Amino acid sequence: MSAVDAPVAGTRRWSTRLLRSELWLIFGRRRNWAGLAVLAAVPTLIAVAVKISPPGGGGGGPNFFASITSNGLFVALAALTVELPLFLPLAVAAIAADTIAGEANLGTLRYQLTVPVGRTRMLGVKYAAIVIFAVAATLLVAAVGAGLGLALFGGGPVTLLSGLQVPFASGLLRLLGVCAYIACGLAALGAVGLFVSTLTEQPIGGTVAIVIVNVASFVLDTIPQLGWLHPYLLTHHWLDYGDLLRDPVEWSGIRQGALVAAAYALIFCSAAWARFTTRDVSS
Repeated sequence: MSAVDAPVAGTRRWSTRLLRSELWLIFGRRRNWAGLAVLAAVPTLIAVAVKISPPGGGGGGPNFFASITSNGLFVALAALTVELPLFLPLAVAAIAADTIAGEANLGTLRYQLTVPVGRTRMLGVKYAAIVIFAVAATLLVAAVGAGLGLALFGGGPVTLLSGLQVPFASGLLRLLGVCAYIACGLAALGAVGLFVSTLTEQPIGGTVAIVIVNVASFVLDTIPQLGWLHPYLLTHHWLDYGDLLRDPVEWSGIRQGALVAAAYALIFCSAAWARFTTRDVSS
């Protein structure tokens, strides 16, 4: 190899082609577009329902429904609150379960590994795609909710949960912070899904398993006798994003939630790597 060829080989090694190909598989499939449409439908229904007949209250987590009529930005926050327990995790679970299991089910996994593509690199690219999808799905819900909310109810200063008002720009920045925090939790769930995907060749079964893990975490978090376990559950700190909507911001829960999410991501990505790099791929 000549000196001229060496940089080209290095550049090719760090090319984003594999990631772009993975993102195309995710965002180019009609079924995934249908899933994203369902996610976008929730803030639409909330905005229309509140416009027709303003509700009096909401479920678990911060109650943003009562504030929607005073500022349309709260439609996004209400939609995120409604979708966080099931819809957003289900969307991420479907994508995560399909990463390895879907390739094995279609018989393309073995072909990809003979291109050649290193298993570690493939796993890293697939997890990066899961994280990008989690961010995109969260931002989609927030963008649709904020757009419709502002169109139907207007904007202006945002009243925080602590009762103080901040300028609209500050409120929008806090909404982006909420999206980033929620995406971190979903990325951790995606790491669990990546590991599950290395254990099976049936993406539907993997999706069900991931959703069961998510629901079980929520259920265990409601049992007082298991209080010692609650801080270590994946979903325990998910609703702490409400602390970003206080003045001053209460960072303790946010930091703890980010650390738990990072720990889950590290543990299950490591487990997925250990499983996938020693797995006998036959399909």
